[in-house]
Amino acid sequence: MAPGESCCRICSRGLYSCHWNHPSEKKQRFAYCWFSILTLVTLLTLCWMYICLVTFNDREDVNWKGFVELKLWVNWFMVFIIISAVINIYCVLLLLFALFQVVLREPLDLHCLHKIFLFLGVLFITAGVTGMSLKWKTEWPTVLLSLQATAPFLQIGGVVALTLLSWLVFKGFHRATRAVSKVLIMVVFVLVSVAIFLSPLLITSPCLLEADELLSKPALIGHRGSPMLAPENTMMSFERSVGCNVTAFETDVQLSKDRVPFLMHDHHHEFLRRTTDVKDKFPGLEFNHSTNLSWAELESLNAGTWFLQSDPFYSVSKLSEEERREAQNQSIPSLVQLLDLAKQHHTSLIFDLKNEDNQDVDITVSTILTSGIPQNLILWLPGTKRRDVMEAAPGFRQVYSNVSIMDTYGGHHLNVKYSSLSATEIRELRSRNVSVNLWVVNERWLFSLLWCSGASSVTTNACHLLQDMTQPHWTLGSNLYRMIWITVNLMSLLIMFGLFILQRNSGSFSHSKEKGKHVHRFSTWNQREMSPFLPSE
Repeated sequence: MAPGESCCRICSRGLYSCHWNHPSEKKQRFAYCWFSILTLVTLLTLCWMYICLVTFNDREDVNWKGFVELKLWVNWFMVFIIISAVINIYCVLLLLFALFQVVLREPLDLHCLHKIFLFLGVLFITAGVTGMSLKWKTEWPTVLLSLQATAPFLQIGGVVALTLLSWLVFKGFHRATRAVSKVLIMVVFVLVSVAIFLSPLLITSPCLLEADELLSKPALIGHRGSPMLAPENTMMSFERSVGCNVTAFETDVQLSKDRVPFLMHDHHHEFLRRTTDVKDKFPGLEFNHSTNLSWAELESLNAGTWFLQSDPFYSVSKLSEEERREAQNQSIPSLVQLLDLAKQHHTSLIFDLKNEDNQDVDITVSTILTSGIPQNLILWLPGTKRRDVMEAAPGFRQVYSNVSIMDTYGGHHLNVKYSSLSATEIRELRSRNVSVNLWVVNERWLFSLLWCSGASSVTTNACHLLQDMTQPHWTLGSNLYRMIWITVNLMSLLIMFGLFILQRNSGSFSHSKEKGKHVHRFSTWNQREMSPFLPSE
């Protein structure tokens, strides 16, 4: 270790530029340009990480697309999350080391390896954004929706970060020797500050409301039961959702070869492969359509082992030994079994018909009517032969997936994706006495936002997590929020003004000190040079 060098200085310089023993003798070209690039890439990775976190609610969509393409069930979304997190942490740490270099007045010599890694990080994020735009574009509205829940806090965080960074900005301003550099630094800083300070004028959120304006908590509908606690679309899953106080079961109905309605989400090509042991049970049999197998064959399949092996929601570890044994022995249930459970607990039932042909509709309606379940517990969603169904079972509550079609039929029940409607549209529908159910809602922040928006109910995989919520994560009156952001902005301005004055005085003192040293060196040199000519004592 060189004399006078601290471990902090050596580590910071070594990790940033790989010069451990001493600073680089050769000044790197475009050093501050690379510092700017590093800052931009770090902001880019933070934004991408934010996108990954807010789209986590719909992670099963990505995993399902991967399974359809590769016929292999892997938690692809978690793979992307982990890689994105590693890139983000790397960039943040590298930026911190760069800031340490600035504070310690070390040269900003970014090593070429770091440049390569930054480039690879940008490539990965570019590929992610491109893939999302092409294959998963329905998720961009979710990102915009999330800002309604986070923007007020992101703005306050931005003000705090701006206040902390202003110290470095002012230091650079006072050190700059050219007037153009000073003007450029201050113009950029002022523009960024104005944008952050005034951004609340553009922030809208359904949770910016008074306490007495908040509607009742949305009811919970178990999506395929409770798939985080038990294998989806099994009797164990639906029984677990009963414990979550769900008001309805959501499922998918198909017909077997001998026309028995059964519960299964996957359909078409190798539709049983993901959630059953059909490949082992019937290795030479084709199973590309529900009618390829009889009910006896379907009932003989194991529908629980896959859940324990793949652990799709990382929840198996929370199950007791008894619950694991129960999950291990699950089979595909028939529609009649679920109707009996719904009738027993007076729970409603909403479902999709995966093969909406006339015969499927007729047999399904007949099965429901024969079961003896009260008709008002059936939320009829399929659109095929709707008028015939309304005549055959007038007690069914008709549910629609489109507002215009619902208005045509004069309906009062809507079932759409959570990002399809704005808070204003939801409240307008509620004012018309329309029940609005939104699917699929798994994350607490999203449930809180939709609660503030006025949703009647949500379909969820996580009923056990949402049932304990007694209020949204946050609500604020508009006037109170206005007072908060104005106060935070004023405090930030006062602190930054103080830092600016402090930096200016510090810079003046340093300049005077350097000038004093220069005068002292000149006087010493002058005395030494003139000593032969001075008279001796």
